[in-house]
Amino acid sequence: MEQEPVLNAHNKEEFPPAHTAEHILNGTMVKMWNCGRAVSSHVERKKSKLDYLFPRALTEEEIAHIEQRVNEVIKQDLPVTMEFARLDEVATRFDLTRLPANVSETVRIVHIGNYDECLCTGTHVEHTAQIGTFRITSSHYENGKLRIVFRLTLPNE
Repeated sequence: MEQEPVLNAHNKEEFPPAHTAEHILNGTMVKMWNCGRAVSSHVERKKSKLDYLFPRALTEEEIAHIEQRVNEVIKQDLPVTMEFARLDEVATRFDLTRLPANVSETVRIVHIGNYDECLCTGTHVEHTAQIGTFRITSSHYENGKLRIVFRLTLPNE
């Protein structure tokens, strides 16, 4: 009989489409700019904010390109799947610096198709088409941090 993995308790109630879009935006920023994943985030139904360590502000064209790429990934209707692994087995694959000090020995890896993977205990959609349309509403650069604010228009809205 397989035993249910023991994970850290999750302390947020995310909106699954926005939380999954956060993963796609993070994957896009890493692929396009090699800047690493967001160093902080606030994800909600109405709007979400992510902060990246970044050397400058983005141009309007760059913002449009990021938005286009995220929407292309969403439209691919990729499956969102999870796997469990031991923390010591994934230490070389992921940045562990944002994990809590008392992190469980078992971690959950969330996959957005073959596009992105990261450690996460949050809630997500089952496939990316459930996210809807992604739109960057603003970006702001200050003191080495780039803030990207986005909203979603859900498929049934």
